[in-house]
Amino acid sequence: MGGLISPQVIEQVRAASDIVEVISGYFPLKRAGANFVALCPFHKEKTPSFNVNPQRQIFHCFGCHKGGDVITFVREYENISFLEAVRRLAERANIPLAFENDPHYRQTRQVKDVLLEIHEQLTRRWQQALNQDSRGQAAREYLEKRGVSPEAVQLFRLGYAPEAWDDTVNWARHKGYDMAVMELAGLVVRAEGREHYYDRFRGRLMFPICDEQGRVIGFSGRTLNPEEKTAKYVNSPETPIFTKSRVFYGLDKSRRAIQEARQAVICEGQLDLIACYMAGVRHVVAPQGTAFTGEHARILKRYVEEVVLCFDADTAGQNAAERVADGLLPLGMAVRVAVLPAPHDPDSLVREQGPEALQRVVREAPDYFDYLLDRLCCQYSPGTDKGRLEITRRMATALQKARNEVLLETYAQKTALRFGLNPSVFIQQFRATPVAAMEGLMVEETPAPPEEQPPDVEMRLLQLVMCHDDAAPAWLAAMDLAWITSEPVRRLLAVRRLAGENQTWQGVAGLMTTLEEERLRNLLSAALLDERPMTRPEVEVRDALQQLRNQYLTQQIKLLQAQLSRTDLPPEQMLAAAAECSRLTQLKRQPLVL
Repeated sequence: MGGLISPQVIEQVRAASDIVEVISGYFPLKRAGANFVALCPFHKEKTPSFNVNPQRQIFHCFGCHKGGDVITFVREYENISFLEAVRRLAERANIPLAFENDPHYRQTRQVKDVLLEIHEQLTRRWQQALNQDSRGQAAREYLEKRGVSPEAVQLFRLGYAPEAWDDTVNWARHKGYDMAVMELAGLVVRAEGREHYYDRFRGRLMFPICDEQGRVIGFSGRTLNPEEKTAKYVNSPETPIFTKSRVFYGLDKSRRAIQEARQAVICEGQLDLIACYMAGVRHVVAPQGTAFTGEHARILKRYVEEVVLCFDADTAGQNAAERVADGLLPLGMAVRVAVLPAPHDPDSLVREQGPEALQRVVREAPDYFDYLLDRLCCQYSPGTDKGRLEITRRMATALQKARNEVLLETYAQKTALRFGLNPSVFIQQFRATPVAAMEGLMVEETPAPPEEQPPDVEMRLLQLVMCHDDAAPAWLAAMDLAWITSEPVRRLLAVRRLAGENQTWQGVAGLMTTLEEERLRNLLSAALLDERPMTRPEVEVRDALQQLRNQYLTQQIKLLQAQLSRTDLPPEQMLAAAAECSRLTQLKRQPLVL
């Protein structure tokens, strides 16, 4: 958030955004008692466990335990930043954001808005040229030859940039756009040393490139004349709205399918992606105009844990698959490789053998290390010393990047089986192999195992405290937080107590918005959606606190008794421990008073 939006404005945006209405705009909700339910959008399930509570304005999934308020939902569902989520909800509620009045921000935002407007208008212009202009005949024939259907042309908004040096230049001048802005957009090029501009894209089939929200931010143009001595593809340069290393072609259309499939298919180019998508393999993306980067890998990691590489069957395509895998393995992602029958790429396979052939290849894709071992054994002879050394070196290098002991031992055994040798030798060799190629790759720690759910009595206490603003300060004053065994529950209660003491408490919705840790938001939403009636909250709190206090005292008494059993304890410490043990025992017998 960076201090750009005040807490008061955030609360205003949250209060103006009814969570049921907002979520219903993404997918249907069904009434179920006091809540609304649906199949969870964050994990695959067959029965609804995703709950939305209109009274408390929160959501929680009892399957994957994700939860939060309306801002959290938009942020998680759209995979955007907190600031962007607040902005979208503010626009929906017609609430102006104060930071938008900052001169620097407004100037930057205005430039980006103009660039987006230009890209959108050019997309429509080039669509019309492809569909209706006589000059687009060659592009239409090319698409027909490649088996790209009219539905795909419309869905992916394909177009045609006329074969002229000044078509876009003249269009921009007619629209009143400054040539410096058009140059910034990467759509025109200034002749060196002259105040003369010409079109970047000429006589090409145009593929609009969109961000994750579906806004056109760049273009990729394919030549239609294979004899022409020019680049096969020309791509937009880096601009204020387009960074190649952070963009996947097609992600705006495939994002939901990727999340539903819990898997992403990566192919090489636009036509391959369109072929996959139209063939029913809709969880597909393609890196745009640059090599696969660490940023690309991190973007995919936000969505899935498994990736299928679907590249050309030729040597270049398979080498590319290995390079992409090198970027994915250090993130702990599972990688598989769709092995296409030579000489096909996804596009040609669909055209010649139909959608089912591609679906089957993706479905049956072997694990990456099985694929790699097979490929290496074809490249190098396992029957020669030189071949065995090279296969061992390449397998060890790849497995070290995965940083997974189970995988290392599994494929050490599989490699040994190919050679007819003892697996223990390979395990030792694989572990000892240095991996120079690891330098520069992004590395994330292995995710920690999921934490244990707090005791039910502590979850109920958390709910009661958070739902009774008037009584909560007295309840919190009566408890010692050391009684709480769950660290996240203890932290939430501490935050509530401090907010009350500082007179900054804005209700549970305000707390949900300001919690930065996902596990705390999830835990709080789970507690709040406990549907048990709260008919006698003060009695419940008193009983819960007495139970927790007595459990704590019992533990302390046991520690003191352990001290008393020691023979080396000095007499003065023995007497002090005995007195404290007696005091705590007496305290346990006393009822707790709120």
